[in-house]
Amino acid sequence: MSDPMRPPVAHHPQTTARGADPSRPRASLRTAVVWEVLQEALERRVKSTGRESLDVLDTGGGSGNFAVPAARLGHRVTVVDPSPNALFALERRAAEADVADRVKGVQGDAHGLFDVVERGGYDAVLCHGVLEYVDDPAEGVRNAVAALRSEGVLSLLAAGLGGAVLARALAGHFKEARQALENPDGRWGEGDPVPRRFTAEQLSALVEGAGLRVSAVHGVRVFADLVPGVLVDTEPGALEALLKLEEAAAESPAFHSVATQLHVLGETQGTSGA
Repeated sequence: MSDPMRPPVAHHPQTTARGADPSRPRASLRTAVVWEVLQEALERRVKSTGRESLDVLDTGGGSGNFAVPAARLGHRVTVVDPSPNALFALERRAAEADVADRVKGVQGDAHGLFDVVERGGYDAVLCHGVLEYVDDPAEGVRNAVAALRSEGVLSLLAAGLGGAVLARALAGHFKEARQALENPDGRWGEGDPVPRRFTAEQLSALVEGAGLRVSAVHGVRVFADLVPGVLVDTEPGALEALLKLEEAAAESPAFHSVATQLHVLGETQGTSGA
């Protein structure tokens, strides 16, 4: 499984790097499954379009966790984020990775997306960690889809309800776990920093409601947030084994209900799959 913190080999699906950056083990666990799915989707679009360089929009892309690796593959990436500090970090990160000419940051948000980018101008749109915070998640997805060309792919990542319930219960906060389970937004209390959480079914319905077909659903951080950090950092081979376990469980519907995050890949109706 590849890690977005390491430069992948451009446009060769069989050369995807497996393993993790030893200096960022936790970052690898948080991003590896999503990056693997996203990279494969971009490779399919490259083959389908016959263009080596795609136009990618990363809404809420922050400092470039996915934008910079996508640019390393040769794609042109526009990052929309409301935070000037995040965009400054993005600019610095892109420069350090020698992809500044392929990464553009603009200040904005999902609600006013088309105040800063064009409709129908992108081969792929990333919407990661956005729906939890927007007032209307359905509108946020519709805007992301409207930014796609007639054939394109949407990568949607959002907080999972079941993971939060499980985490609160394992921490001994049983009342909070039940409140998250019963709350319409999946919140465990007033101190909950996440405004909204989703089930896989809810996210899939949002994607389909916006006119896309769901081509894949993955559970993200199924085990990673439950494993003591000292084990991953000190036990020989533990990180690689945990990454492989996450990858194996990611596609199984049985584990979607306990994942910390959920990743849904949506594609326009005319887009070819694998």
